[in-house]
Amino acid sequence: MDEEHYDVTAEEHHQGIRLDKFLSLTTPLSRTRIQDLLEKNAITVNPLKPFDASSKVKRGECYTIKVPTAIEAEPSAQNIPLNIVFEDEHLLVINKPADFVVHPAPGHADGTLVNALLHHCGASLSGIGGVKRPGIVHRLDKDTSGLLVIAKNDKAHHKLSQQFHDREDHLEKLYWAIVWGAPYPASGTIDAPIGRHPKDRQKMGIVKNGKNAQTSYKVLKTFCSLKDAQYKISLIECKLHTGRTHQIRVHLHHLGTPIIGDNVYGKKPKSGVWPEDAYDFPRQALHAYSLTFLHPISQTKLSFQAPLAEDMENLLNALT
Repeated sequence: MDEEHYDVTAEEHHQGIRLDKFLSLTTPLSRTRIQDLLEKNAITVNPLKPFDASSKVKRGECYTIKVPTAIEAEPSAQNIPLNIVFEDEHLLVINKPADFVVHPAPGHADGTLVNALLHHCGASLSGIGGVKRPGIVHRLDKDTSGLLVIAKNDKAHHKLSQQFHDREDHLEKLYWAIVWGAPYPASGTIDAPIGRHPKDRQKMGIVKNGKNAQTSYKVLKTFCSLKDAQYKISLIECKLHTGRTHQIRVHLHHLGTPIIGDNVYGKKPKSGVWPEDAYDFPRQALHAYSLTFLHPISQTKLSFQAPLAEDMENLLNALT
């Protein structure tokens, strides 16, 4: 059987992270799947050393993961609760929590949004948009929380997909991000092409021949460290004009204000400047809080907002 293969090298900003968390952040594999592969001795490290899931990674260590390719199977319906913001006979809008995978992937065959949707909507959903992505119109990273719209029939799927692909004027996606630093100027548009990183194929990056990518941003609030005023953290609103993989994460890193908790594109400031809640935040602090689009059938303008995720709200409270 063919194997799925990952080579991941720990960088300076990964120093001290638990091994299972580090590998789940830098590969598409879940933390549970990583732990399973560790038990099966499917992960090796160079230079050699004893290690387990709780080991702390060090800069320069290179981990190799060999995963048997998952057997393609039709997703099954699973009774997983959904936070439904809106629903009618044509579509569904949900508020996705962090750490919730959208569709099945190697190493994560169930427990996904797709499994939950098949249970909630029934078998009628299974043929819309392909076996692994029934009804899914756009995507959020596993660790990004917030609003997603799902089509419940072919006509709705086609029209919604066209809206998101063409980035029509009535379509608006707004995100809140908590970032290290404070951008200057306090508002603007990042216009930088995004493509696969030339040295790390697990990452995206700003590349000369990448796809056009534009993100508008504005600072909503800035916090100064009580221990050293030169250090800042900001709450930023981002508006997507294009829809590239990891777009906001890559663009905010490019701006010099990486998202807190993003151990792929981020870099933490020196320790002791901020409360530990900021250094130990378990995911990228990114939330899709507002979504506006035209109803695919009635053509009525719909707009939804999702309150800031609780963990991000708690982080902001810890900074005040």
